[in-house]
Order: sequence, then C-alpha cells, then structure tokens
Amino acid sequence: METPQLILETAQNLFNGLAIGSVIALAAVGLTLTYGILRLSNFAHGDFMTLGAYLTWLLNSQGLNLVLSAILASGGTMLAMLASEYLLWKPMRNRRASSTTLIIISIGLALFVRNGILMIWGANNQRYDIPIIPAQQIFGLRLATDRIWAIALAVVAIAILHLVLQRTKIGKAMRAVADNIDLARVSGINVEQVVLWTWIITAILTTLGGVMLGLITSTIRPNMGWFLILPMFASVILGGIGNPYGAIAGGLVIGVAQELSVPWLGTDYKLGVALLIMILILFIRPQGIFKGTL
Repeated sequence: METPQLILETAQNLFNGLAIGSVIALAAVGLTLTYGILRLSNFAHGDFMTLGAYLTWLLNSQGLNLVLSAILASGGTMLAMLASEYLLWKPMRNRRASSTTLIIISIGLALFVRNGILMIWGANNQRYDIPIIPAQQIFGLRLATDRIWAIALAVVAIAILHLVLQRTKIGKAMRAVADNIDLARVSGINVEQVVLWTWIITAILTTLGGVMLGLITSTIRPNMGWFLILPMFASVILGGIGNPYGAIAGGLVIGVAQELSVPWLGTDYKLGVALLIMILILFIRPQGIFKGTL
C-alpha cells in the first residue's frame, strides 16, 4: 500500500475510533460511577444501554424528533435502574452480599432485560426515523455526521459531568461517598440521596451512549449493549476503576485501538483487542493509569 493511502486510511480509522471511543466513554463513565460509589460491577449496564436505545427508537417511531425522544427515554431508563436499585441492589447491600453474589445477580439482570427487549420488540433490527445525511469529504476523509455528533455529544456530556462533580453540592457528596462511605455518613451526608443521583446520572449517560451507538451502527438490536460490555470494562480498568476521567480516557484509547487494528486483524477481532489491552493493564498496572477515585 502506498504511503499517502496508508496515512489516509490510518486517519480515517483514527476518526472512526474517536467516534466509537466516545460512545464507549459515555457508557463507561456510568459503569465506573456505580462501582466507585456502590461497589457494584454491573454486568447489566450494557443491556440498560440497549434499553435506552430502544425506548428512544419507540418514541422516535411515533413522530417525536430524536433529541426529545432521547431525553424522554432517559427517564424510562432511569426508572428501570431505580427499580433495580430498590428491588435488588439496596436489599443486597443491606445483607452485605459479597461482590461475587452481586456479579452473578447483575448477569441475571442482564439476561432479564435483554430477553424482555426480545419479548416486547422482537429480534429484528430497528433504525431511527431520521433523514440520511451524506458524509462530509474533507481532505479525502469521510466524516459521517452521526460520528461527528457522537464526539461532540461526548465532549459536552463530559464537560457537564465535570462541573457536576467539582462544583455542585451533590457532586462533592458523591466524591466523599466514593472515598469513604462510613466517614461520609458520619459527616452528615445523605448517602441514599447520593445513590439516587448516581443512578440518575448513570441512566442519562447510558441512554446517550445507546442512542449514539444506534446512530453510528445504523441499527438497533437486542444484543448491541452486551457486545459493548467488554470494551466498557476494559476502559474502566484501563483508566482506573472508580475514576470517571480515567474511564473517559480508557474509552477513547480502546475505541481508537480497536479501529486501528482493523487493517491488520479485520473487524472480527475488535473485542479481542479490547480484551488484550485489559489483560496487559491488569498485568502491568492493575490499578489502572489513573488513581481509581472520583
């Protein structure tokens, strides 16, 4: 392959990697928040991402524009996550269930959500009812509009999250609970309110990630979130478990690494690349690149 063509292909894969990395980062932030504050490795996270995408599609198919559909769908995902909190996670925390027990329950919840989606909407792929916008051609690169939106949305969402964590009372309380829940409780922080806000923020980010994944892949399918769970966990581990900024960096690294590997390994081994990176990080630096705290 000639050098200019190789450079162009690498640049195209880099752009695609930033887009999918932005989606992974949005979802991984919610995953790392639930671990950092609730000490919960939630394997159902990807399926809640799928639920958010389907709820958005359902509203969009009724004539609502995609933005309004995504906002309303975030509320639906929020209700589903809060239901799981009060029916499963809170009782398990009160019983001081082990981390292994929580992981098994989360896998069962993932199967429940996925099969519920299959039962309600079937196994056929769906697509958002939006006009098709041709990709922009810039210096030989094909910049798809939905991928540009994915990157821009991730930047905006991450900036807002930063302001919430650093500047608001609830954000500071979330950081205190993540650091030491017992000390936070003794200090007068309402831990239950912090848990509630954690699920609300997680639901919003998860729904946004699901919607953007549906746009980038042009399909919404029942197992779309499940296939992203490994890259999400790899991002969380790479960035430092419990650190949202680390999850963002990890998501971008995983997304770019997956896309850059395509010319050599093909598309079938993208998950293998994420797994390899996760294993290497666990061997070399188990605590991740960044300190695992909010």
